[in-house]
Amino acid sequence: MPIEDDLFEKLRVELRRGSLVVAVLGALREECYGYTLRQLLEDAGLPIEESALYPLLRRLEAQGLLTSEWREEGKRNKRFYRLSEAGGEVLARLLAEWNAISESILRLTGKDK
Repeated sequence: MPIEDDLFEKLRVELRRGSLVVAVLGALREECYGYTLRQLLEDAGLPIEESALYPLLRRLEAQGLLTSEWREEGKRNKRFYRLSEAGGEVLARLLAEWNAISESILRLTGKDK
């Protein structure tokens, strides 16, 4: 892989990491379990590996942004996640910040015309 491709990939991963937090918080306004969330993200064009998703979910829950509950469904125990009240407030603020950044980037790149 040429160095430019390697650099681009590193920068893409960095950009994507923060975007996934906003996407996960937004998706979890509706309760779902991990596998369903992973499918929702993939269907929206944001695929994520299980090895990245579950640590992210645990971190967001530890930060008080999500709640979770174990329930039996289809004879299997599944952990269902949902945005907490604090998570909803943080999501609203992050989306406002996201929109402001997006507008700034569009202005700087001349794409707002």
